[in-house]
Order: sequence, then structure tokens, then C-alpha cells
Amino acid sequence: MKLTLRVWRQKNANSPGAMATYDVDGISTDMSFLEMLDTLNEELILKGEEPVAFDHDCREGICGACSLVINGDAHGPERTTTCQLHMRSFSDGDIIDIEPWRASAFPVVKDLVVDRSAFDRIIQAGGYISVPTGAAPEAHATPVPKPDADFAFEHAECIGCGACVAACPNGSAMLFTSAKINHLNVLPQGAPERETRVLDMVGQMDDEGFGGCTLTGECATACPKGIPLPSIAAMNKEWLRATRKAKKVGR
Repeated sequence: MKLTLRVWRQKNANSPGAMATYDVDGISTDMSFLEMLDTLNEELILKGEEPVAFDHDCREGICGACSLVINGDAHGPERTTTCQLHMRSFSDGDIIDIEPWRASAFPVVKDLVVDRSAFDRIIQAGGYISVPTGAAPEAHATPVPKPDADFAFEHAECIGCGACVAACPNGSAMLFTSAKINHLNVLPQGAPERETRVLDMVGQMDDEGFGGCTLTGECATACPKGIPLPSIAAMNKEWLRATRKAKKVGR
């Protein structure tokens, strides 16, 4: 296939950016989208030009690093991660626009690379379970009802790629934050920090400058792991519960 790529180029966070146009030929339909970008970069290097910077790691659809907006869609036309998107989803002669995530809380570092450390700080605010040191407990020592286990596993699938933020017209991180809160709060191991977790993580999310949620549903549509939209409602319920309890004890 021969393709025309319009790629966002930005030298650094303080420089203005612009779309640059490149033609690539000999692209196999079996290539992944990242392999196609590798081909582009090999050609740019041979010409003595600066290669396009983009994030990637596992290339197996489980780390979320490969986040790009492709023709206006987070991760592209298929419901998968960019690294698992194959060029068979495009046609010979296509023009493909490639941009970074667009959100104020995800500032551009260079070209297609954005700083997603805001997600890390939300996790640090409470996305964990505190346990005493010592030997690991027996895995089956604490029984968990199957509906709760299924609910927790469903939300634990979130890979923190940020597609929900990029797809949301408000740049909201509610789906990501709700997934990280819900998969711990429903488990007995997460019960001791249930209230502080949701209050602290939602508070940190707001401090990071993410937009508010208006339930447009674009986040769940773009999520490559299928985190459901009702996850947000479940988090809101947890937040209201924790807020009321905090008021009763005078927090």
C-alpha cells in the first residue's frame, strides 16, 4: 500500500506544533500501525531527518503506551490499542492523520508523546491496598462472592492508556478513575480504605485539571478494554457514600 501520513510534529513542550506530510510506500496489510511508523522513521533517518517520536512498549495491547489519535479516533478505527491495529484496516491511497492525545492534563512532550503522569498521581492518591508486611496470605483465605470478583476483574482490565480522556469532549478522566476505584472497593481487601480511596483519588483527579463528566459515553466507546460506562455511576455512588460518612464523623 501507498499512504499519505499527516503527522503532528512538535519539537518540545514549549514549541508550537504543526502537521507534517509524509508519503510511505510498500506498506503490508499485515503490519501493525506501529510497524508502519517504524517504516516511516527508517526512511526519515536515511534522509537525515528527525524521526517521529511516539510512545510504545509491549506492543501486545496490555500496557497502553502506544496511544495515538488516528483520523480523529483514539487508537484508530478499531476498538483496540494502536499497537494491535493492523494496516488491513486502511486502504491503498488513504490519507491518515496522526496526532497525540488532546487534553490539558496530558501536555505534549514531543511529537506524538504526551505526559500522562497525571494518571500516576491519581493512582498514588489511593489506587492501592495497604497490607502489613510479612508472608503473603493464602489466596483463598478471604472468600469473595463471584459477582464481586467478576466486577473487580472487569474494572482491573483498565490499562491506563488514556483513550477515555482523549475521546471525551471535556477531557474527563472519570472512566479511568472509576475503574481504578471500583476494582479495589468491591473487594474485602480494599474495604479498610474504601472511603479515603474514593475521596482522595477523585480529589487528585480534579486537582490534575481533567474536565467534568457529562456522560456523553465517548469514553466507554473508545476504551480498548471495554470498561463499561456504568462504572462512573458506581464511583459516584461510592463518592456520595464516603462524603456523607465523612460529614458524620466531622472530617
